[in-house]
Amino acid sequence: MNITKAIIPVAGWGTRRLPVTKVIEKCMIPVGNRPIIDYNVQDCLKAGIDEIIFVVSEQSAQIREYYRSNIPLNDYLKRNGKESYLPLVAPLDGVKLHFVVQPSYGKYGTAVPVALASEYINPGESVVVVMGDDFFYNEDESSETARLIDAVPEGQNGILGAVLPDDDVITGRYGSIEEDEQGNLIRVTEHPENIPNPFVKNVAKYVLNYEMLMAVKDYVDSESVSGEYYIFTPFEKLIEQGQRMKVVHAKGRFLDGGSLEGWLEANRVVCGAR
Repeated sequence: MNITKAIIPVAGWGTRRLPVTKVIEKCMIPVGNRPIIDYNVQDCLKAGIDEIIFVVSEQSAQIREYYRSNIPLNDYLKRNGKESYLPLVAPLDGVKLHFVVQPSYGKYGTAVPVALASEYINPGESVVVVMGDDFFYNEDESSETARLIDAVPEGQNGILGAVLPDDDVITGRYGSIEEDEQGNLIRVTEHPENIPNPFVKNVAKYVLNYEMLMAVKDYVDSESVSGEYYIFTPFEKLIEQGQRMKVVHAKGRFLDGGSLEGWLEANRVVCGAR
């Protein structure tokens, strides 16, 4: 399947990481020398994505600054004989970026940023959706986004799952993916009473066809919900009507920067491997 666009929601205060997220956007917290968001962006680029729609909060500025040219810094590096650093701070080449603002008041939940970004997707197109405060690390530098896209049949939907090792005590065991014998999604169960083995975690990374994307938009625009607008509500409705969502097992190490423990583990894995 040929997919060239990705929606990456990064709005929110990152309350699990307060007080540092008072001044640093949660997706900009570094793992090694790169912000968390850039691991997802680079993974998308390896999969052939050349247009990214970031859904950001009203006060967001750092992510824009990170992906644009910094002329004073470039001049400094050139004046001081440090030109070798220029590629590290260069803007993304050949990639179109959009920034959609999600209001801090009003509707909220995992479906809302996807609905807001849907205006950039044309009829007949499919899109990748990647949440921005966790990521996969592959020592061979392969792309989980590419793996997901390649495994989803043309015109269908897909969901990426992380198979958690038994000794994983950092990553929360919630969002358990259940699939049928053909590898299609049956349901996602939050906080299952009986922990399945293996535990396949929903990491909120999807391929959505245009019909599924419009179902998410219609759900947010048309329905009145007391509380959060969960993206799986329209997913489940269309699956009941015959849409399929292929379950794809990731091969890389899932790392969650949203908690302090997860962030420390992410730095240990990434920096240790290097």
